[in-house]
Amino acid sequence: MAGTVKTMKFSGRETSVLRAIDFATGTLGAEVLVKTHIDAFDALDILNSLVDAGYIESNPAPPDQEPIKLKDFYHTRFEVNPAYAHELKKTFIRS
Repeated sequence: MAGTVKTMKFSGRETSVLRAIDFATGTLGAEVLVKTHIDAFDALDILNSLVDAGYIESNPAPPDQEPIKLKDFYHTRFEVNPAYAHELKKTFIRS
């Protein structure tokens, strides 16, 4: 059986957050807030769910796969997972 392709569907807020992340260099949490105008707690929740799904990575990564805490959020760099970068770009072009 051939590999299955994961269908990428995101809410409007998830799309805003993903678009705020620079695909080449990543983006700090504080910059995501400026670009999206989303409340810090909501943005952190969205980013943690995208990290859990594997679409993005955080640097530095929290120990033992724990969610990122608000105190660390502003200085954490969020980067698109290279394994999904091409598909995410295609998804954004279509939307």
